[in-house]
Amino acid sequence: MTDKPLSGKTALVTGAARNIGRGIAHHLAKEGANIVVNAVSDPDAANQVVEEIKGMGVDAIACIANVTDKAAVDQMFAEATDAFDGVDILVLNASSRGQVPFLEMTHEQWRNVIDISLDGAFYCSQAALPMMQKNGWGRIVTLGGISWHIGTGNRVHNLVSKSGLAGFTRGLAVEFAEDGITVNCVSPGFIDTVRPASAGARPNRKVSAPISRLGTVDEIASMVRYLCMPESAYVTGQIMHVNGGMYLGGS
Repeated sequence: MTDKPLSGKTALVTGAARNIGRGIAHHLAKEGANIVVNAVSDPDAANQVVEEIKGMGVDAIACIANVTDKAAVDQMFAEATDAFDGVDILVLNASSRGQVPFLEMTHEQWRNVIDISLDGAFYCSQAALPMMQKNGWGRIVTLGGISWHIGTGNRVHNLVSKSGLAGFTRGLAVEFAEDGITVNCVSPGFIDTVRPASAGARPNRKVSAPISRLGTVDEIASMVRYLCMPESAYVTGQIMHVNGGMYLGGS
């Protein structure tokens, strides 16, 4: 694997048991990275991804941890350190959408969605950044979304969490640039995934974009892969939109 650009690196991907997270784990493994597969509650699915990755010739471990629980996050990074001597790449993919009209939304529902995205990013990044600083190299990629750019009903909590991630991304990008660490956000459009029950039904509307189809998991994972590669070292603090032209803004 020495000819692979990420050989010797370790990537921790949250929410990696299925869909976009699984695709990201696969793409980084193909470039030579060892993978820490995080899931919140499905060890069978996480272990399946581990076996898939080991079949690519790199190593992987599964870590079941709720990213809103600091103790669980710290334990996950301790396991990553024991297995791979640290984490070089952090992909913050774990999230929850929910489909709840605002006036019916409970505070618990509001906090759950926001905490997964923002507290999860906070705990994981605080654990990962000292490891990256020690090595003088690191990559953090957050996963945003099209919804807060174009406005989407019944998802106010999700829009708030994703817009917060944009500020989080840019703040870290500036603060840690001199340490050889880049921090970027990938913002998917409507992607063809298997939706969990908590996400509710897919919005019943046609994709209104120049490329009028659903995007694929591989198209998102490919952008994340690029941002984790050595040649992306001059790209930081950016929101990379992968949405078929549905949103053409610059932020």
